[in-house]
Amino acid sequence: AYIYRASLFFSLALYAVKVRAEAMQKASEAVPSGMLSVIGRREANYKFACLEARKHCESLGIENPICEISNYLFPDSRVIAGHLQALEFLQENARKYYFTRTKMLPVSGAFHTRLMEPAVEPLAEVLKSIEIQKPLVCVYSNVDGKKYMHSKHIQKLLVKQVVSPVMWEQTMHSVYERKQGTEFPYTYEVGPGKQLGAVLKKCNLKAWKQYNHVDALEDEEAADT
Repeated sequence: AYIYRASLFFSLALYAVKVRAEAMQKASEAVPSGMLSVIGRREANYKFACLEARKHCESLGIENPICEISNYLFPDSRVIAGHLQALEFLQENARKYYFTRTKMLPVSGAFHTRLMEPAVEPLAEVLKSIEIQKPLVCVYSNVDGKKYMHSKHIQKLLVKQVVSPVMWEQTMHSVYERKQGTEFPYTYEVGPGKQLGAVLKKCNLKAWKQYNHVDALEDEEAADT
């Protein structure tokens, strides 16, 4: 959202989001797929688990099965996405891979994996037709956890993000990187729920100590009274 406000007109941003959403939904409908939230012990090897899940799919006759990490949330937490058969295999064998908790997410597809490749070209084409400016504030891409440097950089990584894992944990480290002795900034989470704050606490306890949650609905109710 910060990218859109700082870099292009809101109406054009909504159009790009619409094209992206429709293309991703179409890709989701092509293959039975989903996303699995996983909490693991320190011994957990997520990539090895994905490898064995793909081999299981191949034994079922599935060609070129997909099962890969789609979100790096915080230490010991990942989201794995891909063919439904692969995710079911991981749930059934959770103890073998040192997974302490697994939960299917209520989504329609394996977002941020190669199964979303059909959505890449439609988004790339619409972004080519939109003028994008360099952000007025520092904005970090969750593709690589680094700051956007220029408009072409934004265009390229927004497309890549469709099929790349969300590097949330790595991005949090980049955002809050400070020289020793430097004070941490205040962080505000706006909206319902405190999920981002909970993740921040796992990633960076020092930053979380200056975290605050702002419930927009509560503020509106207070203003009405």
